[in-house]
Amino acid sequence: MVIFSAAAMLFYCIALILVTSRLFHAQGPNRKAVMVMSSIAVILHGLALSKAIFTVDGQNFSLTNVISLVNWIIALTFTITMPRLKVIIVVPVVYACSVLSVALLWLLPPQFITHFELHPEILAHVILSLMAYSALMIAALYAIQLSFIQSKLKKKQMMMSPAMPPLMTVERQLYHLIIIGFVLLSLSLITGFVFLDDMFVDGKGHKAVLSMMAWVVYAIMLWQQYTVGCRIRTAVIYSLSGAGLLSLAYFGARVVKELILN
Repeated sequence: MVIFSAAAMLFYCIALILVTSRLFHAQGPNRKAVMVMSSIAVILHGLALSKAIFTVDGQNFSLTNVISLVNWIIALTFTITMPRLKVIIVVPVVYACSVLSVALLWLLPPQFITHFELHPEILAHVILSLMAYSALMIAALYAIQLSFIQSKLKKKQMMMSPAMPPLMTVERQLYHLIIIGFVLLSLSLITGFVFLDDMFVDGKGHKAVLSMMAWVVYAIMLWQQYTVGCRIRTAVIYSLSGAGLLSLAYFGARVVKELILN
């Protein structure tokens, strides 16, 4: 796993350098070169994850493994969509976080063994939760990009280049991602209520409450957008607030339990 992790970090760093070195260049970064490097990194990252998660004792869903898995999903999504979508501004953040998440796999290796093969319905809930969180975190990155572009346009500092997507395109993609994430989050909450008997016990109630609060934030955002419309600043606040609540729900207690108390 160490070899895969080290190699993944190396190729993520190369992709990161390729992006940042020409981020504001008139022609933008060399997308083909970035995609090749990031594709190799994503494959190696996936191999490292498989070694870390699938053990002889069961599935190791420790905090660091889950964080790395979420980062892998996000990095994979941005790598696949890079040729078609103008998402270069936030790509350095994605790949930098991926480097850190791969490092966590072997620097902080706590154990949290589960046996999803005995409870496939819980596996479905976990998959939906991870997909929802990943989609809404990507939406948060789009929101940051949206805020950045709007700020530059207001100050008349925006350089028109292939690396800079149109404001309306990013805004439209943001709402598409919010809708996808909202549907997945709804399914995650439904499966949690149906299949989990301990959703509000053993100190897990905060996760359900914070997840429902995030669901309400996204519901209000979508309702406002499709009734009276959302200003960009308001949409950014909604997106980042929802992502923050979900991060606290998914990782807050586990950070304390696995990394601080241990």
